[in-house]
Amino acid sequence: MNALIPLPVLLPVLAAGIKIIIGPRHALLKRAISVVALGAVLGIAVVLLVRADRDGPQAVQLGGWPAPVGITLVADRLSALMLVVSSAVILCVLVYAFGQDGADRDRDTPLSVFHPTYLLLAAGVCDAFLAGDLFNLFVGFEMMLMASYVLVTLAGTMARVRAGTTYIVVALLSSMLFLVAIAVLYAATGTVNMAQLSLRIAELPAPVSRIGEAALLTAFAAKAAVFPLSMWLPDSYPSAPTPVTAVFAGLLTKIGVYGVIRTETVLFPGGHLHTVLLVAALLSMLVGVLGAMVQIDVRRLLSFTLVSHIGYMIFGVGLDSAAGLAATVFYVLHHITIQTTLFLVAGLIDRRGGGTSLARLGGLARTAPLVGVLFFVPAMNLGGIPPLSGFLGKLGLLRAGLAQGGPLVDALVAGAVVTSLLTLYALVKVWNQAFWGAPPDDLPGDPPAARLPVAMVAGSAALVVLSLAYTAGGGPLYGLCQRAAAELLDPQAYVRAVFPSGGAS
Repeated sequence: MNALIPLPVLLPVLAAGIKIIIGPRHALLKRAISVVALGAVLGIAVVLLVRADRDGPQAVQLGGWPAPVGITLVADRLSALMLVVSSAVILCVLVYAFGQDGADRDRDTPLSVFHPTYLLLAAGVCDAFLAGDLFNLFVGFEMMLMASYVLVTLAGTMARVRAGTTYIVVALLSSMLFLVAIAVLYAATGTVNMAQLSLRIAELPAPVSRIGEAALLTAFAAKAAVFPLSMWLPDSYPSAPTPVTAVFAGLLTKIGVYGVIRTETVLFPGGHLHTVLLVAALLSMLVGVLGAMVQIDVRRLLSFTLVSHIGYMIFGVGLDSAAGLAATVFYVLHHITIQTTLFLVAGLIDRRGGGTSLARLGGLARTAPLVGVLFFVPAMNLGGIPPLSGFLGKLGLLRAGLAQGGPLVDALVAGAVVTSLLTLYALVKVWNQAFWGAPPDDLPGDPPAARLPVAMVAGSAALVVLSLAYTAGGGPLYGLCQRAAAELLDPQAYVRAVFPSGGAS
């Protein structure tokens, strides 16, 4: 069964290679290859989740080399949960991209490049979640980032190249810092295997340990767009093609959050930087949502809400409690789906309304009622309206914060409530102006791309259904997140899975 663990990484790479060999012809065959590969990844991820929840963390040593010499892949509850949700989202976005591909066939965007690059991005995401050592985690990040450099600058327009350059510079700097952190920890401990590091870091002098922790957290915070390392995001994401923006917003920042979680649980349990994390969480919430309130473009507004809601996840990690960590895991799963959905729907708004500027939109509830439904449900979910999953995640975080108490935590609880209300205000503004408001007098009655491709609607609708499934199964899912949190806070099972013979020291 452990032989399944490498397949989520290998299958997308194999599919991308086959599509490149086939060349520009046989579009239907290439689409079928992508769907089969990513569908298989989703199925394998579900199997790994069931196995990890039932039997504990599952590990495999690639090439037969024992840990810590070889490459270790580990599927515990957290990584398996992230893998299931991410692979489902990646598949839905691919379906959406098929519709956009067909609709944009006559444009100058080289979408034939998109599909194999997108598969490589998926492989990097899976590798990052399954990596059992820091260097392989770095490799997963770089696979993902190399693909994202291509995707963010598709079509080569001046705006995309300029925004893509900012994104690339920030990504490279954070990757360099990540690599420096790995070098520091390897020099101090003689290993990069996370299970072995969890034991050896405890023996380090406090200054060395804090330097390693601070370097890792800074690198991951930049990738996650935690304030003040978030200023690059609102300018970089909205300029990319819609499927690219959606998967970036939904997944790439959450992989940074995933790195923060691993750092503060497996590597540095009881770390010394929780106060810094709490302050950063509060500032991310407030700065992000205040930025969203003044935006008049739907994509930029969503980009700022993304920054603000990263603050919720960092809030849960900073609490350093089982309740806070469980709420964070649940909220990460919820937010991957909701944020991706909203950016996909922004693409539908763009196509149906001729743009995403609120000054140029109006009357979409009448002319495109289905788009209205697809926007309204995830918007209310992001705003935390009960009984949707966004409310469940925020309630868990607030309860964990109130149980812990303290001036800073109380300020965070208040900030979380204010952020939720202001998020709802910003999204209601979009609804009122774009859907209920009357269109401007000079707005064309029937934009050139008014007809929505079925695949684009289907990809968005599938994610809306998935988000509602989180609400319907909120109890069991939250229970699974609680078990994942308990496993993270007691990483002995993780160590035993990697070193079954007890040779971790």
